Amino acid sequence: MRATAMFVAALIVAAACSKDSTTSNGEISAPAAASASRGPERDLQWGPAPAIFPPGAEMAVLQGDPGKTEEFTVRLRMPSGYKIPPHTHPTTENVTVITGTFLAGMGPQFNEALTESYGQGDFVSVPQNHAHFAMTRGQTIVQVHAIGPFALTYVNPADTPAAAR
Repeated sequence: MRATAMFVAALIVAAACSKDSTTSNGEISAPAAASASRGPERDLQWGPAPAIFPPGAEMAVLQGDPGKTEEFTVRLRMPSGYKIPPHTHPTTENVTVITGTFLAGMGPQFNEALTESYGQGDFVSVPQNHAHFAMTRGQTIVQVHAIGPFALTYVNPADTPAAAR
């Protein structure tokens, strides 16, 4: 039994050291390196959030293209008191709080009493087509990771910002 465990461990080590995943000096091979994306916070290119969001938010794209059918990562910077009315997305939305306080609630009616508070480092995942709403306390930045194309449909069409109509 001990010999079997040692054999399995040797196979795992051999697979980890395989030239398919790294070069002989331990550096990441070209295909793996090409998929990595990283940059300092100060280099983010902030601009107005798309018109489907209420006015006042800014967005920066970190990875991918939210308009295409692919993974994307964006950051949304919102002022204190910013509210996003109840809405849905056609794909799962994954949100990580970078700074500030993000309050999120589930359901088709905005009700601040039903929100949960999320602070720096907290994570929430909202299933596709699940109605939810949000607001902020203090300037808040969240990072959103999802599969595009990004779409936001307000539960109440009257909540759609005028610029997006």
